[in-house]
Amino acid sequence: MAKAVISATGLFTPPEVIDNDELVESFNTYVTQYNERNRDAIERGELTALEPSASAFIEKASGIKRRHVMDKEGILDPERMCPSLTQRSNEEYGIQCDMSLVAAREALESAGLSSADVDAVIVACSNLERPYPAVAIEVQDALGIEGYAYDMNVACSSATFGIQAAVDAISNGQARAVLVVSPEICSAHLNFRDRDSHFIFGDACTAVLVQHEDDVAPGQGFDILGTRLKTKFSNNIRNNFGFLNRADESGIGQPDKLFVQQGRKVFKEVSPLVASLIGEHLGSLGLSAEQLRRMWLHQANLNMNELIARRVLGRDPSEGEAPTILDEYANTSSAGSIIAFHQHHSDLGSGDLGIICSFGAGYSIGNVVVRKR
Repeated sequence: MAKAVISATGLFTPPEVIDNDELVESFNTYVTQYNERNRDAIERGELTALEPSASAFIEKASGIKRRHVMDKEGILDPERMCPSLTQRSNEEYGIQCDMSLVAAREALESAGLSSADVDAVIVACSNLERPYPAVAIEVQDALGIEGYAYDMNVACSSATFGIQAAVDAISNGQARAVLVVSPEICSAHLNFRDRDSHFIFGDACTAVLVQHEDDVAPGQGFDILGTRLKTKFSNNIRNNFGFLNRADESGIGQPDKLFVQQGRKVFKEVSPLVASLIGEHLGSLGLSAEQLRRMWLHQANLNMNELIARRVLGRDPSEGEAPTILDEYANTSSAGSIIAFHQHHSDLGSGDLGIICSFGAGYSIGNVVVRKR
């Protein structure tokens, strides 16, 4: 059976940045205005006064200091508090396509390939701008790639599930090179009026080029030793927006149509599942946690990542063993673990082992065990 290699990665980072202080200032202005508008109802006990947020609370709870976004002005406007992204005509490439092109071209350039060398495009992300035509087919068209393309969504695990699909395509001879792209505009699905989650997400796009091992130069990239996927149904992370249950015309006032989660339950339930799956996966490959040089974990919460790494390794991880990009990017859903991999792999030597692991709504967990060539 043909083996697959991650030969290159690419990253698109939106230029606009919101730090915690800016986000808190906007949120607290909204809180003050809300409490003032509803003072009488609050005093009568009909409504509960909103509580302000704080930068120290955000960083302690998540490890996040700032986030990159596609539109800063709309998010920070207390009267709007959501991004203002211009709807494009059907004759124009979409915004997720534009994001994907930047990341994909960086990956292709890094691998020394052109679009003609790619057989398939998988757009794997948690938030898609439309049901069809597939964003992946749009990206395929924009890059001039022959072959096929499709979208897939497994929430925050979409990128690792996409890598699994790429490995399968290479193993069964369907493709020699597959682009897995994750254009995440998470800010469009975040409720910036919710104190417990208004700080969580940022926007970004990653690209992973997966190739047949015979087409990759010796010493380039990472051999994919194995993948492991797991899902278990849970409502603790949910987004109800869709054509069967649309928001009102303003898109405001129906928070269940946006991102919602039971954070403490997620932390308690997902952390042991992830650690256990990593251990089982390594064991099935004849490997042990002691052999891991790097863990590129899903970037949702710093405390969660530290707990998972500690459970897997049986000790506190040393600096660099489980790198984080949360402080700069916040949670970028499926792109997070790939950003960590993209930015923190160049120091590894031939034979070094690592694992890319994502986890999120579903629940869903995806592992990709790799070895530096």
